[in-house]
Amino acid sequence: MHGKPGREELELTRDQQGSGSVETSLTKGRCLGLVGGLGVGATVHYYQALARAHEERGRLLDVVIVHAEILRVFRHVEQGDRKGLAEYLNGFILRLQTAGAEVVAIPAITPHYCIAELAAISPLLVVDIFEPLNRELATRAIRRVAVFGTRYVMESGLFGMAGEAEIVKTRPEETDFIHTTYTELARLGRGSDEQHRKLTSLAHVLCQRDGADAIVLAGTDLAVLFNENNTDFPCVDCAALHIGRIVQSLLGESDKADSPRG
Repeated sequence: MHGKPGREELELTRDQQGSGSVETSLTKGRCLGLVGGLGVGATVHYYQALARAHEERGRLLDVVIVHAEILRVFRHVEQGDRKGLAEYLNGFILRLQTAGAEVVAIPAITPHYCIAELAAISPLLVVDIFEPLNRELATRAIRRVAVFGTRYVMESGLFGMAGEAEIVKTRPEETDFIHTTYTELARLGRGSDEQHRKLTSLAHVLCQRDGADAIVLAGTDLAVLFNENNTDFPCVDCAALHIGRIVQSLLGESDKADSPRG
């Protein structure tokens, strides 16, 4: 007789053999709703990383995705309209809830401009990108940071959500270059060697000239340019920290305080 299949083996019953369907023995965590499209490359990056993290833990990712409009998000931020942006994003969250989502994440920093307003009206837990960032800065005793991201994120100093860290202000022409490069990455979902070279050079300038302890990669689409094998400056990757926090929330690895409201 054969033993019982292991946790990660596929089980095929006699009835299923006839129908050709396969049932997996892996268990799912809570269903994640992703507000995608902000931009597309960032959504794909989160999806791939979350699927890989679940696979490494012997679990199945359960996810539903909607597509938001990045230019509309930018307009709300430019107008200082936190309430309007929260209401726009919450419309997607309601759709995700209907589709079965139990936890929500937005794989981009700029929409977190309205995180307090969104958390107040969302029926589901929205995993905040700033909480793991602040924890990482404190753990590594990072006191001065420069920021790579959209103009709104850079000029606002991470919307004032960087805890005790001092934000190094980039020069106007540097801010323009970073913002333009970032929006191109978000639009195309890919980067170039020249973009990598120029942003790397600027990162070294900010560390040496302005005394930044690290560069905060405050834009998920920067993942198409930078990874642990091609980044030679001190940095803090907001997306990686956020993804880790999402996994904790989905698989019950987080504190009780992080559970969604009843």
